[in-house]
Amino acid sequence: MTRDALASFVSPSPDATAAFARRLAPSLGPGDVLCLEGPLGAGKTHFARALISEITGETDIPSPTFTLVQTYAGPSCDVWHADLYRLADASEVNELGLDAAFETAITLVEWPDRLSPAPDALWLHLTPLGDPDARKVTIYGSNRWAGRIADAVSEFSADA
Repeated sequence: MTRDALASFVSPSPDATAAFARRLAPSLGPGDVLCLEGPLGAGKTHFARALISEITGETDIPSPTFTLVQTYAGPSCDVWHADLYRLADASEVNELGLDAAFETAITLVEWPDRLSPAPDALWLHLTPLGDPDARKVTIYGSNRWAGRIADAVSEFSADA
């Protein structure tokens, strides 16, 4: 699938990536899906923890690598955090109940390539750079996302 980037920037540190997540959080609501892409160690779970904490106030946010899905109560809806890394087939996603979350919750999905078909989501691709703390963050999605992410990315300088 060919996608045009809505935004792209370099996050110089894990703290900056978490700050981006916190800035994005207020623009999310029921039915929003964020697909987090990138290799192991790219910062997907770090981003998800910061976003979940900002929305819910939770501080103990374990990785869902082994549980596959963690849910949190938020002020306007639940927040679901799914890690599909261990799934062998897209058909296994149905057993997790993600379809319902896609309609009523804020849903964060790590390893979204296991989804078929993928929802109308905001896609964040994190790419490690030469500096071990820096990440290139490339954001994809339909036009409905463009205005909603503008404020969150405004503090980061655009990639040339």
